[in-house]
Amino acid sequence: MRNIAPRTQAGRMHWLIPVVAAFVVILAVLTASIVVTEQQPPPAPSADDVRAAALASEHAPTIGDANAPVHIVEFLDPACETCALFYPMVKQWLQEVPGQLRLSVRHVAFHSGSEHAIRALEASRAQGKYWETLEALLAAQNQWTRNHRVLPDQIEPAIAGVGLDMIRLRTDMERLEVKARMEQDKKDAVFLKVSATPEYFVNGRQLPSFGQQQLANLVREELAKAAQAQ
Repeated sequence: MRNIAPRTQAGRMHWLIPVVAAFVVILAVLTASIVVTEQQPPPAPSADDVRAAALASEHAPTIGDANAPVHIVEFLDPACETCALFYPMVKQWLQEVPGQLRLSVRHVAFHSGSEHAIRALEASRAQGKYWETLEALLAAQNQWTRNHRVLPDQIEPAIAGVGLDMIRLRTDMERLEVKARMEQDKKDAVFLKVSATPEYFVNGRQLPSFGQQQLANLVREELAKAAQAQ
């Protein structure tokens, strides 16, 4: 009777050894699997995702209903005469079909010295007066440009009526976030092969050829698609 207990304990240990070993192996496999998973890089974004991000950067100033079915992205140079002609037309469209159109503006400097005007535009956003500043610059374009060249010292007089704190504007023009947004717009313009302004993308579709009628037709097509989808 005295030998029963030791033999029973030994039998239990003999049974537990393979179970513990199996558990250790499973734990090791799971750990290795987790480590491998963590080390694997995330999947690369698709070309469509990269293009969409380049088109609709989160930092772009935007006007119109955020849920509008048609999104117009414009690459604009404030010193561009054609940009000044097209902007009122697009603004009118937003008013004619409220809730249906949204406009995002990206800045790209193709004219000599345009960077000065773009920095003023970007800095005006800190005071909530971007659109007023843009419209003032476009309306007074002939006052601060000569022969497609920007006269930096004439930019402030051109936007004097907007109601900006000019001292703050000058400070904000030098901020890193302003420069970063300008660099991002430039980078995206290069990626999208934007070679002139204004350049428009409507729901991701680039104009097949440039012109007011071509832009109007493209916007109408996308509006019609949105109406059919409802």
